[in-house]
Amino acid sequence: MLGASSACGLILAAGLSSRMGDFKPLMPFRGKTLIESTIDSMLAAGVKQIVIVLGYRGNDIESILRLHYGREIIYARNPHYETTDMLTSIKYGLCSMPQCKAFFLLPGDMPVVRKGTFLKLLKAWPADRPSVLFPTLEGYRKHPPLIDYRFRNLILEFKGEGGLRQIWKLQEDSIIHVPVDDDGVWMDVDTMEDYEVCISRFARLTFNRR
Repeated sequence: MLGASSACGLILAAGLSSRMGDFKPLMPFRGKTLIESTIDSMLAAGVKQIVIVLGYRGNDIESILRLHYGREIIYARNPHYETTDMLTSIKYGLCSMPQCKAFFLLPGDMPVVRKGTFLKLLKAWPADRPSVLFPTLEGYRKHPPLIDYRFRNLILEFKGEGGLRQIWKLQEDSIIHVPVDDDGVWMDVDTMEDYEVCISRFARLTFNRR
């Protein structure tokens, strides 16, 4: 088991939102923005510090987040967001992350992961070996994985094809699957249809920031 205060968060919000037709992070959702809802779901589980990787319209996101959050949020930038992939954003985020035992990785467009999912991953954490814990729903790996901080250098130094998936293929013995009952682990808001489904299905789900 790992205490939430020993874990960090890494949230990715550098993309162009090209499939949405609107700027996803700042779209309204349950009285706040999508990115705030994503942050709050992680803070509700007790995570003390979260690195947010920004790119497109990063100043707009940061200015709004600074109105509501303090030192618990660390801002990183991917200056090459237009031409790079998610792994590049992860690397920029890891360079800004304080040392911790492990970190949750979550795209910024997944605002409804339940507190219990984060806590279940922390509870399943093995103390004896570096591991990556994936929540699974109906047998499929979902977000957010809980990644041992000792994989940091492996991720930073990886230069091959296939991104983070390829890294985990090479570390299959370190993967632990944790079944969860949480539709939030698959609900990413990529399109306007996704956004409408998310609002209709999860409108009443709320998180306290602290």
